[in-house]
Amino acid sequence: MQIKLSDHFTYGRLFRFVLPSIMMMVFISIYGVVDGLFVSNFVGKTQFAAINLIMPVLMILGALGFMVGTGGSAIVAKTLGEGEHEKANRYFSMLVYVVVGGGLAISMLGFVFMPSISRFLGASGDLLESCVLYGRIMMASLTGFMLQNVFQAFLITAEKPRMGLLITVAAGCTNIVLDFLFIVVFHWGLAGAAIATAMSELVAGLVPLGYFLRENTSLLRLGRTRFMGAILLKTCINGSSELMTHISMSIVTVLYNFQLMRLAGENGIAAYGVIMYVHFIFASIYLGYGVGCAPIFGFHYGAKNKCELQNMFKKSFRIIAVVGLLLAITAISFAGPLAKLFVGYDQELWQMTSHGLRVFSIAFLFSGFNTFGSALFTALSNGVVSAIISFVRVMIFEVSAIIFLPILFGLNGIWCSIIVAEVLALGVTGSFIAAKRKRYGYL
Repeated sequence: MQIKLSDHFTYGRLFRFVLPSIMMMVFISIYGVVDGLFVSNFVGKTQFAAINLIMPVLMILGALGFMVGTGGSAIVAKTLGEGEHEKANRYFSMLVYVVVGGGLAISMLGFVFMPSISRFLGASGDLLESCVLYGRIMMASLTGFMLQNVFQAFLITAEKPRMGLLITVAAGCTNIVLDFLFIVVFHWGLAGAAIATAMSELVAGLVPLGYFLRENTSLLRLGRTRFMGAILLKTCINGSSELMTHISMSIVTVLYNFQLMRLAGENGIAAYGVIMYVHFIFASIYLGYGVGCAPIFGFHYGAKNKCELQNMFKKSFRIIAVVGLLLAITAISFAGPLAKLFVGYDQELWQMTSHGLRVFSIAFLFSGFNTFGSALFTALSNGVVSAIISFVRVMIFEVSAIIFLPILFGLNGIWCSIIVAEVLALGVTGSFIAAKRKRYGYL
């Protein structure tokens, strides 16, 4: 039986509804890690460092699609909750078309300026050449990557979360198989990794585009529309927290790389790359839950159903607390084997990576609440509060920690930065949740 946004959500119904979103985000993280796994073990440490150095730029560009998806899906879900189905489809169509046009334009600019971007990040010599090669190939699939991020949210709003999961699995399998074929069999090196990822992103972006362009059984369909600047602006403001999160994380990654290059050289960048891969996979559980439950909050907020908002909030808070404890224990316990999977060929690098991962993983106890808080306010169409949480969490607390803690504690200060940032951000998130409880009625 299909679960609808208008349903009352028990734990079982909630798990069934959000599980495809969680699995989708986890799978995206896993197949995003595959390039690094193959390149590190079959191509070389320098090329592996190049991927980690240029990846923040690619994530910032792709995050524009995530902003439109999360911000727009909240508006569309609220409009559906108000019973305005035709208007919701016009909003949906306009937003998707804007992403297609913007993605094509940005990809051309990115291709032209990739050498300058790579130099700005500190690349030179072989590292610069590898960054430009990987980055330019990835520009070919940027529009697909942006659409993938858009449809992750809209497939849930359309009550098709399982379809989103299946598309993600298909894209992930494409990436994994082609990585093996292009790198291990054909020996195409870093270019092979980039081509494999680009093709998987095109699969993930174009397949749902084709689905929504034809008649379907979901709540949404692409059709005739017009440009609506006010809705686009509201979407961007509403989704600004998600954009801010991705941009902030990418900027912070660049800052981490600068500090690690200074303290530990190329080994430091490689170690942080492995830590971030593990962090992406584990944190994607929180992100997937936020993406999965956001349309539920948005729908019931539009329907003025405060009882269901309270039900969802209490259940979400308990789930995140339990998951956070399990993630922290798991990451700390398996830090050694996870590090060995990527850099087991270098004993010094393995020791640095496994130690850093153990320290870094303590942050999972706190980060889920901050991720959920930001997603909650986006779903309630309060993008300003959501953006403030994201901005303060990363751009103030984490940036400050990365700059000052290494002065006192050296390399360990870098690994502890995220813990300090998440604890401080939790105070901000909790303050906003308490302050806005009467306005929205979730408590």
